[in-house]
Amino acid sequence: MPPKGDKGKKDAKAPAKKKEGSGGGKAKKKKWSKGKVRDKLNNLVLFDKGTYDKFVKEVPSYKLITPSVVSERLKIRGSLARKALLELHEKGLIRQVIKHHSQTIYTRTTKADDAAEEEAAAEAAAEAGKGGKKGKKEKS
Repeated sequence: MPPKGDKGKKDAKAPAKKKEGSGGGKAKKKKWSKGKVRDKLNNLVLFDKGTYDKFVKEVPSYKLITPSVVSERLKIRGSLARKALLELHEKGLIRQVIKHHSQTIYTRTTKADDAAEEEAAAEAAAEAGKGGKKGKKEKS
């Protein structure tokens, strides 16, 4: 006997159709990315007159001073930036915040820092002026 209603079966099969673009068959192969290409940095190994003047003028006014920041802004090598920052620190133009074996962080000196350093120097001089031996009383 032949089936009674073909209409019912067609309706049942219609929602079972696969959607286009999903699954099934061979997927496209993922292509490898070329990767990012970095430009070669051509940073200065030694200061020239203009760069050194810019360094001495601008760097003490930065809020955060690290060798990497100076190197990036002035286009100088990191080793040169480290040595130059050490020189500024010894001159008292910048203040050291923290020193780690691989990174040193400086900041600009403020008037409050200068006043505190002067007070500390005055106290040290006063302590040195007292002198005398510990534990012994003077005879009168």
